[in-house]
Amino acid sequence: MKSNHNGGGRPLDGRPTKRRLKTKPILILLALLLLGNLLWFIAWVIPNGPTGSGEEVASVEGVSITREDWMVAMEEQYGKATLLELVNAKVMDTAAQEYDIEVTDKEIDLELALIRSAQDGAITNVQSLNQEITRQKLRSQLILDKVLTKDVVIEDEKVQTFYNENQSLYNVPTTFRASLIVLQSESDAQDAVKELDNGSSFDVLARELSVDISSGSLGGDIGFISEGQENIDPAVVTAASKLEVNQWSDAVSLANGRYGVVFVQDIAKAQTFSYENIKDHIKRELALEQLPQSVSPEAFWREFNTKWFYGE
Repeated sequence: MKSNHNGGGRPLDGRPTKRRLKTKPILILLALLLLGNLLWFIAWVIPNGPTGSGEEVASVEGVSITREDWMVAMEEQYGKATLLELVNAKVMDTAAQEYDIEVTDKEIDLELALIRSAQDGAITNVQSLNQEITRQKLRSQLILDKVLTKDVVIEDEKVQTFYNENQSLYNVPTTFRASLIVLQSESDAQDAVKELDNGSSFDVLARELSVDISSGSLGGDIGFISEGQENIDPAVVTAASKLEVNQWSDAVSLANGRYGVVFVQDIAKAQTFSYENIKDHIKRELALEQLPQSVSPEAFWREFNTKWFYGE
């Protein structure tokens, strides 16, 4: 719900405003993570195939598409962005050593929990993320944030006030990393369940059978879902809450008249972050709000004598 604000940063009725800090844009972060996944995919593909560049990887009406064609196309479309990610990760690792900055697993876990709880319809479909790559990207972002804010002074009183006024943001509900196959009828959903029981892959079935194109194209992946999430059918969350990891549901009646089969990939238990847990995060984000403009890792290239293939 949007509120009108006066110049003091509170609604006109005087009650505290619950707001999220202007953290690094989650959409951008997740888009970069997807590029990281692409890098992982390329690294996985290249070593496992024959070294000959003329190897056929596909054909259409007898016309071959070779491994070289494939690799060249991927490099042209994604090569620069992927290399940029590699370079910036290395730059941030160097910055951490130079400025004596440490990022702990606990800090990364906190960022992951907050990202999951912040999900909405704009980002739930950006989900096919390798966890190791996700954590590395978050680590690099945290290093950058800490470098940028190391000299910014934020009073403890301001941090405490923000926490008091926005405490509900840090009560993170149980979330389920879920996949969904959407079918037109109950009998179609029951048939899908039978195929799963007989050993079929949920990912493959979702791509083949789901009438929901957006999730079906991702193998049914709908991201982390939780109770009360406006863009998710409550029946899907209810079904997920009754499952263990790597289990799928029976046919589930959906609000739009269709039926679904729900699969749980992972479960993140509910967490409540106390002031002591979250104060460093809040202080850092309030400090980022004080910066006149956003800064990317490229700003440190000259400092660390960075050169790369594209020569810019």
